[in-house]
Amino acid sequence: MSENRRRMDWQQPPKRELLGGDLLAQSLKQLGVDVCFGLHGGHLDAFLIGCSLVDIKIIDTRHETTAVQAAESYAKLSGKVGFCFVTANSGFGNALPGLATAYADRSPIFVVTSSPPLRDAETNCLQGFHDQVVLAKPVSKFAHRVTNVEEIPRIVSHAYRTAIGGIPGPVVVDFPIDILFHPPRMNAIECGSLTCSPAVAPYPDPAALDELIDIWKSAQRPVIIVGTGAARATSRDSKSSLLLDMAEATGTPVYYSQKYIPALPFGSPYRGGYAALLARLPFLQKKQPDFVLLLGARTGFLLGGRSGAIISNDSATKVVQVDLDAGEIGRSSAIDLGIVSDATNFIKALLEKVSVNNKNSIQPQNAWIQDLQSLKTMKSPHEDDAERCPDGRLHPFLMVKGIYESLPEGSIVIIDGGEIGVWAMELLERARPAGAMVATGYLGFLGNGWGYSIGAALACPDRLIVNVQGDGSAGFHIQELDTFARHGLNVLTVVANNYFWGMSVHGQDLIYEDEDPARVASTLSPNCRFDLVAQGFGCKGIIVQESVEEARAAIKKLTSSTTKGPGLLNAIISKTPVTMATRGMVGKTNDKDWIVVPYYDNVPRPYYKDDSAAR
Repeated sequence: MSENRRRMDWQQPPKRELLGGDLLAQSLKQLGVDVCFGLHGGHLDAFLIGCSLVDIKIIDTRHETTAVQAAESYAKLSGKVGFCFVTANSGFGNALPGLATAYADRSPIFVVTSSPPLRDAETNCLQGFHDQVVLAKPVSKFAHRVTNVEEIPRIVSHAYRTAIGGIPGPVVVDFPIDILFHPPRMNAIECGSLTCSPAVAPYPDPAALDELIDIWKSAQRPVIIVGTGAARATSRDSKSSLLLDMAEATGTPVYYSQKYIPALPFGSPYRGGYAALLARLPFLQKKQPDFVLLLGARTGFLLGGRSGAIISNDSATKVVQVDLDAGEIGRSSAIDLGIVSDATNFIKALLEKVSVNNKNSIQPQNAWIQDLQSLKTMKSPHEDDAERCPDGRLHPFLMVKGIYESLPEGSIVIIDGGEIGVWAMELLERARPAGAMVATGYLGFLGNGWGYSIGAALACPDRLIVNVQGDGSAGFHIQELDTFARHGLNVLTVVANNYFWGMSVHGQDLIYEDEDPARVASTLSPNCRFDLVAQGFGCKGIIVQESVEEARAAIKKLTSSTTKGPGLLNAIISKTPVTMATRGMVGKTNDKDWIVVPYYDNVPRPYYKDDSAAR
């Protein structure tokens, strides 16, 4: 018997023998799991009963996709691995969209699934058609089918460390039903590294830090932009975090991408806000940053793509990227220095080198900090708009502004939807949130906000979770209102309802403005009463359509201490005006030399010698 096998004392069920499902549950408990999201299937009963024996809380959702999304959100906000379970084939098929998002967004989640008995392979048995391991491999870091009950703890340990180690990501382990219901040989159980601490995350190369400090010291206009990879470098306490320590030690303001909004003090000059604000500098006749530190933030469309709007394309701008993934450094934009490191360890190592009392001191650029403060106070062109738009409905900017300003400070905001997502992100600082996430991710996946809100509510039970939806995205998983109600989750859903797929119809209007204005697959029903749907699922529901002040009052009512629990605000708004972000993404131009490609960079029109005269 190996030393590893002697390390665990397995908890014997009081009235039956120990089964593979118990081994799985107890292995997860040993790894620190206290909550698991999922949807029941008979294949998983031995595991679910095992969870109850070791006090792992089960949060059952109404759809497998939202279970995976809940695990992902829980992982993002708790700093732990998120766990979920889905049943064989049909359940697993529904889980694939959540897996795809988690893989694209590098989220550490562990998906437990099951399959028919091993002996029934290739017999056209119930829920046995697709090979789930094969399907999972392209959208996971690790996918495996357990075929020996005694190996469950070892495989679980390996999968867990794969999910959280290095570049985080989802893992999938398939436990055939006969493995879960099979008793192990107690003297043959392999624990692997179940009781070992996770591996130490990588630290930066000291020589690279010296080079970075030299670049930083020479900068006149430095900024830090953080992404998901920096999440572990901050805490939910906005007054104390390593990220804040670094900002103060270097005198450098911190901006955030849509993927991760850190908890930094709102009154601090080093809380810059949404990175897209940097694109406004030229409109204020101000220069763009000449030094950008990308900390756990990937380049790409969430940071302006290759347009140079947020991160200047000027060769004089120095860009340093810190990431766990060497392949991510310089993927879509030129980088002057790449550093492979965990964000937390990077900050710790940097702070050891940077001090006001030595030659590595980085002095704050006060004039630059003042310029950036002017961005935060820059007045929106919509501030003085009429409350009602020409169609008689309420202005979306003013509605979101009023809602945000009525929320309890320190809420966590989850942003979903298309056009409403743009308004909600632009105005986010008005909510003064403790944290926030844009749920659509790199895949532009609408509907994720429902599952994200479930995970957030479990990760941060002391916070109000605000689930911002458009009327389009709301339709994907609105049945999760039942999950909110059954589990008493403190989630406020705001549906910004304009009866259209807003970004779609605006794109059509911009591109085909001279053609028939038929709404091609972009119209929604004005008869859908989201507030009544919420009431039907056991949540509070209110509709507002008369004034922004009515919306403010409704938010106060839905979030008052005497009416805690899930609620929904059905806010009727206008589909106009069009956000500047949508105009920019659609890229409409009258320049005949360019072909408009909506939501991507336009491409030059090809010309040939024989038609050059027509040009």
